[in-house]
Amino acid sequence: MTDAIPQPCDLLIEAGWVVPVQPHGVVLEDHAVAVTDGVIVAVLPVADARARFAAKHTVARPHAALIPGLVNAHTHNPMTLLRGVADDLPLMEWLQGHIWPIEGEVIGPDFVADGVSLAIAEMLRGGTTCANENYFFPDVQAATYQRHGFRARVGLPVIDFPTAWAKTDDEYFDRAIEVHDQWRGDALVSMAFVPHAPYTVSDANFERIRMFSDQLDLPVHLHTHETEHEVQESQQKHGQRPLARLDRLGLVNDRLIAVHMTALTDTEIALCAQRGVSVVHCPESNLKLASGFCPVGKLEQAGVNIAIGTDGAASNNDLDMFGETRTAAQLAKAVAGDATVFSAASALRAATLGGARAMGLDDRIGSIEVGKQADLACVDLEQVETQPLHHVVSQLVYATGRHHVTDVWIGGKAKLRQRELVDIDTAALIANAKQWRKRIAAIRG
Repeated sequence: MTDAIPQPCDLLIEAGWVVPVQPHGVVLEDHAVAVTDGVIVAVLPVADARARFAAKHTVARPHAALIPGLVNAHTHNPMTLLRGVADDLPLMEWLQGHIWPIEGEVIGPDFVADGVSLAIAEMLRGGTTCANENYFFPDVQAATYQRHGFRARVGLPVIDFPTAWAKTDDEYFDRAIEVHDQWRGDALVSMAFVPHAPYTVSDANFERIRMFSDQLDLPVHLHTHETEHEVQESQQKHGQRPLARLDRLGLVNDRLIAVHMTALTDTEIALCAQRGVSVVHCPESNLKLASGFCPVGKLEQAGVNIAIGTDGAASNNDLDMFGETRTAAQLAKAVAGDATVFSAASALRAATLGGARAMGLDDRIGSIEVGKQADLACVDLEQVETQPLHHVVSQLVYATGRHHVTDVWIGGKAKLRQRELVDIDTAALIANAKQWRKRIAAIRG
């Protein structure tokens, strides 16, 4: 009997541990992932992989964990250029007194493209391969993500006042449909509606969003129940809490990506579980702005899909999903008064597959499974900070930092190789960010 002829593949990644996320909590020791045409074609022991495949490229990381690329389920990436401009302030003072006035002076295509480019570099260096974007000029965002080969669901903004993107309600919707149609079917970039928040969007505009969401099968990604003040204001203005108002308008369903969700009743949690709402937890932004505490333990117990987002770099102030996931896991325990809540495995799932599910991309990304896109990150566990290694998933969530990420792939294409960004001029990015700092400083006086 002759030996079988090895099967060709584009890429073989050999790792000390593969953490597929699905099945939940599983760690596969000395395993490899084979990739062809950007798709995972096998997950198997290293020895078997070497016998079965003849790879064009092999990457051996025997002291690293291979995980799905992290999914930043809520961010405003152009705002990396506003990192640190207004700190230690409550939400509405921060937003209305500082962020919106500065944005009014600088926002435009160049600001958006440069901010997104800077954010992509930061995210890749931290193992993030997908972002759920919420900002203006979605056409520019989409083109920038596409140019860098980064996966994103870009938001189509709607807000009840004029901005540099649109001046009237009709213009917001006309431009949204135009951008959606332009990017329909793209392999990396998809769209969602991003009404800013219940307190900045009218019933009529929410109804139009629901209609288009139904027709185009698009998620609706919005800040809601971010603070207790928002809830009280809604009760005074509409006679309803924000979630009840959204439900009246037909938006509480499995397309809703509800961000922050700090002020929730048990009845609202049950409604989210029943309707298939995804909740994006942004713990560090909520802590920094003193917005409140998302009841992650209760949401998890109810069966609500939980994702994790950094929010924007103006309110976090980083795009570090490893740090965010650690904070999410620890804060959930403190809020619940229960150390068993939101385990390391659950937190890692929220940061990967939970985000993918929220964005409607879980058939493509979020776990290391045959048939999914090879959006992957390699994490070095052979460092002082990660020794001794008793439990891989625990170490990833509670000890690892983004500086331990060595390699990143999106759709099987290398984006970070041995800590070096591929096809991104880091020095130029930094120089450009410094120019924006000067411009913004001049505006602020």
